[in-house]
Amino acid sequence: MRVSVYRKEHFNAAHRLYNNEWSEDENYAVFGKCSSPNYHGHNYELVVKVTGEIDTKTGYVMDMKKLSDIIGEHVLKKFDHKNLNLDTEEFKQLNPTVENIAVVIWNILKHKMDPSLQLKVILYETERNYAEYPAD
Repeated sequence: MRVSVYRKEHFNAAHRLYNNEWSEDENYAVFGKCSSPNYHGHNYELVVKVTGEIDTKTGYVMDMKKLSDIIGEHVLKKFDHKNLNLDTEEFKQLNPTVENIAVVIWNILKHKMDPSLQLKVILYETERNYAEYPAD
């Protein structure tokens, strides 16, 4: 029997949406205020969905404490209270849109999880704007 479990975490981070190949005016036309050279921040809400078979010995799909520890060590420690453009290797060359951040987080977590488990990352940039990876 396959069941999904969810862990919700949050982190705060600053970023700037910007394409180095474009002028300031082109960046503003595409990204608006989000292209400000002074950066801006979000209180991100991260939902991690793990789907798999229930272990007959533990009753778990995955130990939620272990999932929380993995997220804390490999995502929150890396991104919380950071400027994503300046402080992280992942976004030195990659525009830190909510879509790209979700994919990066998925890739980080996927390599830390049992390969038999299915993983989905849902990342809220605001209450109204969020990304889901992989998409349905």
